[in-house]
Amino acid sequence: MISFEPDDEQKMLKETLENFSTNVIRKAAHDCEEKGEVPADLVKKGWELGLIMSNIPETCGGAGMKRSAVTGAIAVEALAWGDFSIAINILSPSLVAYPILESGTEEQKQKYLPQFCSENFKPATVALVEPRMFFDASQLSTKAVREGDEYILNGDKCLVPLADKADLLLVFAATSPGIGQAGVDGFIIAKDDVYGIEIKEKEKNMGIKGLETFEVSFSDCHIPLASKLGGDEKGGTFTRFLNRSRVALAAAAAGMGRSAWEYALNYAKERVAFGEPIASRQAIAFMLAEMAIEVDAMRLLAWEAAWKIDRGEDCGKESYLAKKYSQDMVLMIADRSVQILGGHGYIREHPVEMYLRNARGFSTFEGLLMV
Repeated sequence: MISFEPDDEQKMLKETLENFSTNVIRKAAHDCEEKGEVPADLVKKGWELGLIMSNIPETCGGAGMKRSAVTGAIAVEALAWGDFSIAINILSPSLVAYPILESGTEEQKQKYLPQFCSENFKPATVALVEPRMFFDASQLSTKAVREGDEYILNGDKCLVPLADKADLLLVFAATSPGIGQAGVDGFIIAKDDVYGIEIKEKEKNMGIKGLETFEVSFSDCHIPLASKLGGDEKGGTFTRFLNRSRVALAAAAAGMGRSAWEYALNYAKERVAFGEPIASRQAIAFMLAEMAIEVDAMRLLAWEAAWKIDRGEDCGKESYLAKKYSQDMVLMIADRSVQILGGHGYIREHPVEMYLRNARGFSTFEGLLMV
């Protein structure tokens, strides 16, 4: 029997992160969106919560807590409820740390994981999405060809978070084209140690403006064999990354959707037209009710996939469906929140227009978060 009643630790984590979102993230979200960046001191405050370090084994300098995808989904939702862009900024190191923890060799764990256990924020990110039509994560154009005791990496990536600041990159490339996810591998790259990496200008996105993303080009980059995530492991590393990322994005959509729904609900209760709050009008009330239903549906789909991950079961279908359903529903919820605010929904002083722009991008987002 499936039970998604959070335990005491999960309840405490949720409360702590929602307090952080209320008192820190939301107060800064508007300025971050307008300025197009998140201040380093805010990211440091988020880092000090110890979300990533707590999951790293004590042998590597971490707290050694048992890692749980369900707990991760709860954490991602709570932070994205505050602001999606800031959540990615704070959690971006997990895009490298968690895949190494999940799939890395013992040598990779000992070499890299201690770097995520200091009191200072460790800039790290992943390069997965490619700037082309009909992008398919299982059919990458970026190639890594083995030559002797190294790989030669060539290709272009986009939507790479914080690429200009990141010391470590986890780059996914096709090593055996034509066989889907099993033919994709990750490579852990210390940016300053490899020639042929070009960080291009900051992207000008429709949404997630508080998150700095970049196009990154790789031209004849010579990568040592030891940099391949998982070493000689044949397949599986990319599938595990993709499943966990999709669960995280579904949880983030639930958080953003809840934020949009709550804002629209409070507005509808306070906005009086023709002598009564507009929330009492059937058309508005029905929209709000359906929005609430879909927030719960997104959360439960994310938790189901996360639950299967924690049980060591295949969750490819569940993680994909959670992501697909959530990217559609968060857009619907954000759009209706704008409708409920009427003309005010189109004004930047209200966050719902930002929610709509951010939600529009979920259909293209891959690999921006991890659980």
